[in-house]
Amino acid sequence: MLISTWNVNSIQARLPLVIEWLERRRPEVLLVQETKCAPGAFPTAEVEGAGYRVADHGEGRWNGVAVLSRVGLGRVDLGLDLAAPDGRVEARYLAADCGPLRVATVYVPNGRELGHPYFAYKLAFLEELRERVSQELAGRRPFVLGGDFNVAPQDSDVFDPAAFAGQTHVSPEERGALGAVLGTGLVDLAHQPGQTPAYTYWDYRQGFFRRGLGMRIDLLLGSPEVARATTAVEVDRSARGAPRPSDHAPLTATLAEL
Repeated sequence: MLISTWNVNSIQARLPLVIEWLERRRPEVLLVQETKCAPGAFPTAEVEGAGYRVADHGEGRWNGVAVLSRVGLGRVDLGLDLAAPDGRVEARYLAADCGPLRVATVYVPNGRELGHPYFAYKLAFLEELRERVSQELAGRRPFVLGGDFNVAPQDSDVFDPAAFAGQTHVSPEERGALGAVLGTGLVDLAHQPGQTPAYTYWDYRQGFFRRGLGMRIDLLLGSPEVARATTAVEVDRSARGAPRPSDHAPLTATLAEL
């Protein structure tokens, strides 16, 4: 079983790439972030034509998440009830039952800069996420949480730790908040014995992808039974090198039968 996560940076802009990738890789589940679709505007018909059912949670020009499944789709829950500094509750979380799994896709706020109100919002969002994950882990299904966490868990997850000093994504506060999410019992599937974590994001500027100047901020986290079933985790760099790519590449875990 393949389960993938991908920040597509606009599903409408990347739709041909996403459809081609789905038809080529055929994951059972794809967790999507930054769909940037208004409610009802997700290209459901096109994705269904590739063999996937769709659950999406959108708000317009920003954010948006979706679950694409070819192993069934049930018990869909939308969102976390935390308001951003401007008072809006953003479309950043969606959970669903897919085959034997309970899955959730998440797009954690960027945080903008240390000390900014949106940085406090990011930390509060991660705490709200921790509480939701604790609830999900109390269920009967193996659980996978995937998405763009906008946090590099360790210094080895950025191309130059010194270049990020004093910035978001690497601060002790963010890493501590992400650690609390992992402390619920989730396992970073790319950070197990035998797995080699790889960058999942490269800035569009100055040839960062070609030069290998990336970050690992897209994660697949699984409950212990999912971690035991994980046989491989890979980043599909070919999707990042395609025409009109997202600035993120898909991350895929291969699971043995659960």
